Amino acid sequence: MEFKDLDPILHNELRLKVMAALDSLDDADFVYLKGLTKATAGNLSVQLTRLQESGYIKVSTSGAGRGSHTVCRITPKGISALRAYQKALMSYFGQ
Repeated sequence: MEFKDLDPILHNELRLKVMAALDSLDDADFVYLKGLTKATAGNLSVQLTRLQESGYIKVSTSGAGRGSHTVCRITPKGISALRAYQKALMSYFGQ
């Protein structure tokens, strides 16, 4: 049995939830992701930034201040990383 390394960016519950959601959607806005993940606004914001800095998602914001609208979309790099993470995780279960 060989254990594959797990991507430390994706090996975080909130970031993994966001990536799984975005994998099944064209895009999702901040409010939707906040409700889906039950995360605080501050924590979600930090984790979205981490995913964006890794190139796994693209974040677009329109407007300013309280009227701003933030939309997230998974990138091809993010899809590839998520598939590799799934495959690596399954190696822990002999699959």
